[in-house]
Amino acid sequence: MSCYIPRALSLAASVAWGELRHDPVRAALLGVRLLPPPVRRRVRPLERRLAGRARTAGPTAAPSGGRVPAPPAACTVRPVPGRVLHLVTNGLPFKHAGYTVRTQKIAEAQRAAGLDPHVVTRIGFPVAQGVLDARPLQTVGGVPQHRLLPTWLPYGQAAVLARNAELAGRLVERLRPAVLHAATDHGNGRVALALREAYGLPVVYEVRGFLEDTWLTQAPGRTCDDPTYRARRDLETHCMREADVVLTLGAAMKAEIVARGVPEERVLIVPNAVDEEFLAPLPDGAPLRARLGIAPDDLVVGTVSSLTPHEGIGTLLHAGVELRRRGVPLRLLIVGDGPERAALQRLAGRLGLADGTALFTGRVPHARVRDFHAVLDVFAVPRTDERVCRLVTPLKPVEAMASGLPVAASDLPALRELVKPGATGRLISGGSPQTWAEAIEFILYSEKRPEWGAAAREIVARDRTWTRVASTTREAYRALGCL
Repeated sequence: MSCYIPRALSLAASVAWGELRHDPVRAALLGVRLLPPPVRRRVRPLERRLAGRARTAGPTAAPSGGRVPAPPAACTVRPVPGRVLHLVTNGLPFKHAGYTVRTQKIAEAQRAAGLDPHVVTRIGFPVAQGVLDARPLQTVGGVPQHRLLPTWLPYGQAAVLARNAELAGRLVERLRPAVLHAATDHGNGRVALALREAYGLPVVYEVRGFLEDTWLTQAPGRTCDDPTYRARRDLETHCMREADVVLTLGAAMKAEIVARGVPEERVLIVPNAVDEEFLAPLPDGAPLRARLGIAPDDLVVGTVSSLTPHEGIGTLLHAGVELRRRGVPLRLLIVGDGPERAALQRLAGRLGLADGTALFTGRVPHARVRDFHAVLDVFAVPRTDERVCRLVTPLKPVEAMASGLPVAASDLPALRELVKPGATGRLISGGSPQTWAEAIEFILYSEKRPEWGAAAREIVARDRTWTRVASTTREAYRALGCL
């Protein structure tokens, strides 16, 4: 048994006890995640139900003040030029999502650009997710990932963040970074601001999304007047205003941040991007098509996505019914997992698509995403007209464009930054399945479809590589005197 497991069990017990006192759903979820793997697999449906309830319940109540107290500084830090400490919520290899991929790819690109990036995850990660054999330091893709794993956690969010800042402060004293680069949510930003107060280091706050708006899409009936929404929004705005520089994903997000009172010149765009390897020719899709039971002459439309309500996958399924009615030899390929997967599969059954017309693969490793791109003829992004979808530019269509796929996307401001109608795909107004069916049919049978895919790849190669993103972050650090 690893020497880390008893310590992790102690931490997990303190996390569960703290959650039990104010959030029994999350306490039960952690308990399920700590079960031995064979038992956990047998209760997977229960785990999914608990995770769904935890999401829709929203975050626990936020503290009334935005400030996390500065930890006591044991020494003066003499920064190492070019050394970066990324403060994030979670990371690879324990959590696979767009958030963790972005963290890793930015850090790897920064390392290739001559910087010295380190990553530190939120206190308790990944033990609170059920990983007992976690080390304080793990190197992933050449990037050191530091874990804050005390034997116990205090009760209450404010006390937990204060403890987070204290442990991160010890790491700062040891690593001596020149800049603190925190990524949403506000917990990471507020810890970074506390460390700035203690050590005088500049803070970069990277806004990857507006998580209070994401929460609204997962909590039917809640509005922007909800106290939890207002509290989270205020804390995010506090981090944006207090940071020395704010980074974000696109123009719509920048406009929102500026509207919250952040000077425009302090907000830089660092878009979602891809590795140069993503721009290489796609592998042969025939073998995977055959394994999936897709005939050579079938036309395949699909997506790679987290299966959440605001992704609008139901619209794509309804459009598929209409296209099949019109005689299009269509297959739908849905790659990914999430809280809506079971409901979407039931919908596919009710629509008569469970005969293999609609294929749900579940989550696939990021390294295999391009294998599935090679099966597709059109990549679909049927996002709903929610505030978070209007603002936040997603990563997955960028990867599809890099693979040379034309994109059919909802006509929303954030997606207009990616898709150029008549050049790289189509933007579709409204959520009507008939409108979607017409647009998809047009792309599938257009003689310009290969040209649109090639143009999409060209745009990504020019503007959206991690190398380019790393260059922008490097210039931001230089302006702060960190190089």
